[in-house]
Amino acid sequence: MAVEILSPREIERMRRAGRCAAETLRAVGARLRAGVSTADIDRWVREDTAARGARPSQLGYKGFPAAVCTSRNEVVCHGIPREDDRLAEGDIVNVDVTSELDGFHGDTSMTFLIGAVSAEARHVVEVARRCRDAGVAEVRDGARLGDIGAAIAELAAKEGCGVVEEFGGHGIGRRMHMEPHVAHTGARGAGLRLRAGMAITIEPMITLGRPDIRQLADRWTIVTADGRWTAQFEHTVLVTRDGHEVLTA
Repeated sequence: MAVEILSPREIERMRRAGRCAAETLRAVGARLRAGVSTADIDRWVREDTAARGARPSQLGYKGFPAAVCTSRNEVVCHGIPREDDRLAEGDIVNVDVTSELDGFHGDTSMTFLIGAVSAEARHVVEVARRCRDAGVAEVRDGARLGDIGAAIAELAAKEGCGVVEEFGGHGIGRRMHMEPHVAHTGARGAGLRLRAGMAITIEPMITLGRPDIRQLADRWTIVTADGRWTAQFEHTVLVTRDGHEVLTA
């Protein structure tokens, strides 16, 4: 497995790409409310990304038809924006933004609450955020990938939630998806050893029910098999000699 170690100059370019993606996500998130369509979100991401001198990494990736993934309620990931898919009071929606700036990629996502949501919805969103942060906290030079997955799985189980295993984080840099695969379950002390200069994403998909999934006919959208709601948060993280740096904070 060839894992890229970034040079100081490349790290600075990754910082700029990560900041760009985070700022677009923040700007778009501030506009979300009941009645907004997921196609509106796609338009806003395209406009904001272009205004920052970047391009949406997801647009056209393996044929993906949009600039952003919009995953609402029971949609785990890879939701395709549509004009007829409108946010409603009480929904939750994950907005996944990846920006390419100066040849490097920043990848981040957040699940937003639309108006007043149920206690269950709030719970899965909060657990997903905490699971991401628990995984990030394990990142340091010399740690193992299994440490990240174990921290996430332990917290999710404690909170009565599931962790989707079919999808995970990934290396990131000159390409949006690179080695290594970052599983969100695992055993402590197992897996690839992290080294300073590596950049990865940590993006656990947490479910209220069982973590089993199915793919819709559009061949992109992934939903929970039981129809229960799911949430996700993502950061791009740099491994440093003394710990880590979140590039999409």
